[in-house]
Amino acid sequence: MSIREERKQQSRQALLNAALQLSTSGRSFSQISLREVTRQVGLVPTAFYRHFSDLDELGLELVDQAALHIKNVLTQLGQSYVYRPHATIEHSLDLFFDAVEQHPEQWIFLIGERWGGSTLVRKAIEREITFLIDDFAYALTRIESMQHIRDSKDLNVLANILMNASFNWAMRWMGFSRDVPSVQLQQQQHDFKMQTVVQIQLMFRGISNWHRPAIQTEQANPTLH
Repeated sequence: MSIREERKQQSRQALLNAALQLSTSGRSFSQISLREVTRQVGLVPTAFYRHFSDLDELGLELVDQAALHIKNVLTQLGQSYVYRPHATIEHSLDLFFDAVEQHPEQWIFLIGERWGGSTLVRKAIEREITFLIDDFAYALTRIESMQHIRDSKDLNVLANILMNASFNWAMRWMGFSRDVPSVQLQQQQHDFKMQTVVQIQLMFRGISNWHRPAIQTEQANPTLH
């Protein structure tokens, strides 16, 4: 890559980072302006159009980057279940919450804009979440405790539940650093982690005993007449 191309990529990413920061600091993506984004990185507004046709295009790129980041986090968690079957749930949650703490903006953006004001961005997020759920469902097929589940639809439902739960856990965890006094932070985080461990145990206890009920028709069960 030439120096010129490298600088162009850096400027492009700087615009993305600025928009991400602005849209996760108390306002939605639809409320920020092009001028605010360019001012944040010290560019004139016309320079924006060397990289994006409009803010919607930038927003779609943010969705792609956030979804890829979250996919990588969930993939690492899935691998810990597959390759470390004796690892504790608490250990996996430590990995998850550490990842959330290191890059909270991607989580805030994807979760917040899922119900945000930009229709184009909202639809893109729903599409990416569907892909994430499908990938998650496939990863579940490799876990030993899931081998008794034969219907892929059941695994997809489970992946959907776990995906939405992970979003809730991430938002709660980030909220502690913002809302809880420092003297109480460690205890609050510990209590929440233990509650989350119980939630996961309850879910997986139900999963381990799950069998899709047989569908009975009137023809198959004439005693109902």
